[in-house]
Amino acid sequence: MPDTPTAPHPPRQRRKEARPQELIDAALELFAEKGFAATRSEEVAARAGVAKGTLYLYYPSKEELLKAVISQRLSSEIVAVAEYSRGYHGRCEDLLRNVFTEWWSRVFDSPTSAVFKLVITEVRNFPDIAAFYRAEVVEPATALVGEIVGRGIASGEFRAVDVPGAVMSLVLPMIMLCLHKHSLGACTPANELMDPHVFIRQHVELVLHGLRADASAPTASPRGRA
Repeated sequence: MPDTPTAPHPPRQRRKEARPQELIDAALELFAEKGFAATRSEEVAARAGVAKGTLYLYYPSKEELLKAVISQRLSSEIVAVAEYSRGYHGRCEDLLRNVFTEWWSRVFDSPTSAVFKLVITEVRNFPDIAAFYRAEVVEPATALVGEIVGRGIASGEFRAVDVPGAVMSLVLPMIMLCLHKHSLGACTPANELMDPHVFIRQHVELVLHGLRADASAPTASPRGRA
């Protein structure tokens, strides 16, 4: 007697709900591999296992798909870190250490790290995406880190420094670390590179040393927690 076929509706329903995430994951993979301009929408649809028309039901254009990647992979993370920061009542030094060692390590280890290379190498030809990235990532991230540094200055924990300059000193090397991972780092033997997690910790400690009001104060462990 033949087996009774399984009712198809529940699996289809679950898959339909998962499609936006599958499309975003497939798009990030292909954008990282081929670049945004060189990736065709039908390639994204094929990798996600859907028809091209299905992709357009969720994302009307390739530009909207990249915006969704940026929003989910970076914007939402920045919002979460900002909420954590607002509820934090310890030392600003420990807060910055946690934000950079924990959050940036997580970003670096995930496919999200490819977003920085995508934006830097592609957005000059796509001004709408550039404006979106600035509004969704650059401005809120800069405000977040600047607010923490400003709090430290106001409390006397940090010396008076140029806040925008301090923000750039903290953030830009982290972005370069992600760029390296998806450019030279992709074709360089791993044993020739410094452990990126060690670099992150050492970089944060170096900048924190320069921020402290009392530069002779003892340095907390790079792995310390608030």
